[in-house]
Amino acid sequence: MSAAVETAKHASPQKRQRAHLTDRAKAERSLGWKLAGPAFVVMLFVTLWPIADAVWLSLFNYRLTDPAGKTFVWFQNYITALSDPLFWQTFVTTFAIVIFTLIFELIFGMALAMVMHKIVIPRKTLRTIVLIPYSIITVVSAFAWTYAVSVSSGFMNYWLHFITAGGFPLDYDWFGGRWSSLFIICLSEIWKTTPFMSLLLLAGLAQVDSSMEEAAQVDGATWWQRFYKVVLPNMKAALMVAVLFRTLDAIRIYDNPYVMTGGAHETTTLSMLVSNETITRVEIGMGSCLSVILFIIVLIVAAIFVRGFKVDLTSSGGN
Repeated sequence: MSAAVETAKHASPQKRQRAHLTDRAKAERSLGWKLAGPAFVVMLFVTLWPIADAVWLSLFNYRLTDPAGKTFVWFQNYITALSDPLFWQTFVTTFAIVIFTLIFELIFGMALAMVMHKIVIPRKTLRTIVLIPYSIITVVSAFAWTYAVSVSSGFMNYWLHFITAGGFPLDYDWFGGRWSSLFIICLSEIWKTTPFMSLLLLAGLAQVDSSMEEAAQVDGATWWQRFYKVVLPNMKAALMVAVLFRTLDAIRIYDNPYVMTGGAHETTTLSMLVSNETITRVEIGMGSCLSVILFIIVLIVAAIFVRGFKVDLTSSGGN
């Protein structure tokens, strides 16, 4: 056996796939780069310049009200930020919101997607109705939820008081503590973004071959077995995109906690911390440092999800 054949035999699937690309697949890939190339270059420049500028400013002790006092401090801002208990408190708060909202958005989003996938009535009408919460501006939604749970003007306490036959107090202050405040923040996030999750998952369900489910049912598989072993593996790409998009979006959560609590009771998130340093305290150096750290966290989370799901989004291309 020649060395070339031996090398090809032990090559990775991705390399073998590239080696066996047809002329049509190569032409399509070349055309794709030619069409998307100019926009990609522009977006790369527009994106890289602010990132590079933020990294550069993060190396300075720079307060906007004292431009003459701008001094180069290397990585001192990063050491200060990562050694500050406030940063780790906001880190824990942010990821508590991310994990809680993501779990319930996945559950409710999948349930909605399966209903919309199987429903008999006009699907377009149902999808439009489901999207109503997502179409509402986040700030407006946050104010609506604040009003709903208000002790003086809200109706949630009255409903819970009625449902529990007087067991729930009418004067319960949802924003009087950390965990109750976070619960309402998460609840408002779940209510608003579950429709987005459901539509992404619906796109994945549409790619599952119904004949595979029917074959599994004939073989005696239960509903859960068909869902776990047939449906989920065949919508893995859509599931990864939905989870990745929502996780990255939730990490940058700002509007709801800002409107509802203003960061009180230890509900400050990472985005709020960046805003407080950059806009409120006009500490450009420290604010840029926190922005870079948040950006790195987003990149790490994205890499973990992409590697964890092990989905090759290019494998469905023509070859």
